[in-house]
Amino acid sequence: MTRPIFRRILLKLSGEVLMGPGQFGIDPDTVMRVAKEIVQVKEAGYELCIVVGGGNIFRGIAGAAKGFERASADYMGMLATVMNAIAVQNVLEQLGVETRVQSAIPMASVCEPFIRRRAERHLEKGRIVIFAAGVGSPFFTTDSGAALRAAEMNCDALFKGTSVDGVYDADPKKVPTAKRYDEIGFSDVLSRDLKIMDASAIALCRDNNIPIVVFNIREQGNLLKVLAGEGVATIVRNGE
Repeated sequence: MTRPIFRRILLKLSGEVLMGPGQFGIDPDTVMRVAKEIVQVKEAGYELCIVVGGGNIFRGIAGAAKGFERASADYMGMLATVMNAIAVQNVLEQLGVETRVQSAIPMASVCEPFIRRRAERHLEKGRIVIFAAGVGSPFFTTDSGAALRAAEMNCDALFKGTSVDGVYDADPKKVPTAKRYDEIGFSDVLSRDLKIMDASAIALCRDNNIPIVVFNIREQGNLLKVLAGEGVATIVRNGE
């Protein structure tokens, strides 16, 4: 498979990535490793914005399943993403990279509010922008937030960093014979219910012709490799 070369990307990181070997919270060593990979991408000349999930701290849908009212649980999850965004920002700036956090829920003492034109200006100035608090409303996941921000920022692709090296026809952790796709269409992902992201996020990327690249963020140096068209990944996009 020959992958297209992308210039501006949105990187979606699950909150679980930041846990490292732990079962909860933020592991500073893991955040530093991921941040160094992001810096490599920046130094290679790519424009980068980031959305981080909050599942390492609180996941709204899981909280709702345990008795929290769903909207309240989702707001709690959004606040968890702000904590993760600030953690990533802190480490990136330790590494000398200018970074801005923009939250869909205004909290002026902590970070900027999300303003699309301001975010575009930050990218033009070479800064990395981290978008927090999802879309600012309950009942939407950070996957939907990532797809929305990728569209608003005119990103060439949405890179989904996970713990597996692409999209499979079954869970490779449970089914050893699961088949990995090098490339698959948006409609096939939806019709086969492959659950790489929620359906609304996939549909938004499909409608705005934003490819989704699924790769293993836990493998050292993999982000830059995949961006360069190397490494193992699956690209989800509209058919020709």
